[in-house]
Amino acid sequence: MALIGTYETRLLRPETAAGAGAQTVLLILLDAATGLGTAGWLAGAAFTVATWALLTRALHRSWPPRPFGPANAVTLVRTTLVGGVTALVAESFASGPRTAALVALTAVALVLDAVDGQVARRTGTESALGARFDMEADAFLILVLSVHVAGSLGAWVLLIGAMRYVFVAAAQALPWLNGPLPPSMARKTVAALQGIVLLVAAAGLLPVVAAWLLVLGALASLVWSFGRDIRGLWCVRSRDGAPVARTSRPRVAVVRERAHEGV
Repeated sequence: MALIGTYETRLLRPETAAGAGAQTVLLILLDAATGLGTAGWLAGAAFTVATWALLTRALHRSWPPRPFGPANAVTLVRTTLVGGVTALVAESFASGPRTAALVALTAVALVLDAVDGQVARRTGTESALGARFDMEADAFLILVLSVHVAGSLGAWVLLIGAMRYVFVAAAQALPWLNGPLPPSMARKTVAALQGIVLLVAAAGLLPVVAAWLLVLGALASLVWSFGRDIRGLWCVRSRDGAPVARTSRPRVAVVRERAHEGV
């Protein structure tokens, strides 16, 4: 009985339960407002289940245990909006775009991206879990937006959303890519630019040629940013003469700085 009680406690985290409930309510509202079909509901449901499972697992694996905190609550709200964007993008391939709803949810999510970090710093609740949660929400939003924009501008736009995941995969084979990176305002600016540019392209505010050039410029800046950081990590490796060890601290540092403080 004790084991069953522990198992149920692990599953029924109030934070993740609240997130799943909010996601379900948002999907119902989107259905009423825009008419989500099967594709949208399936994508939204899959996102809800995946978020609940991964966040629950992360909360129980984090050490030392800490309260969920106000900053993570903001990130959870943003993640809920990302789930709505995911459902709308999936539905756009089945029955046409819901541009107004997609733009509204994305705009609020991007604004909140500037809020959770400030809340964490001001309340003294910064943590590796919070940084990772923030990063994953950002990364997935950019990926989903790039999928949406690729439908009108071309498959090459997917490089924007995929680049961070390719970097993480490469770091599994090349441990020196897990090295810590110094803070960089240029990196943060380039990362923030990706979401803004993709939002503008998704909104259809520009002629196709102008949108194409704008998104291409964002991709070029992202390639430059990743290239600069990879070069810096390689120089550190060459100077030290040994690969970076696989430890949790460098891993947290590179996740915090390289991924989706932006992309």
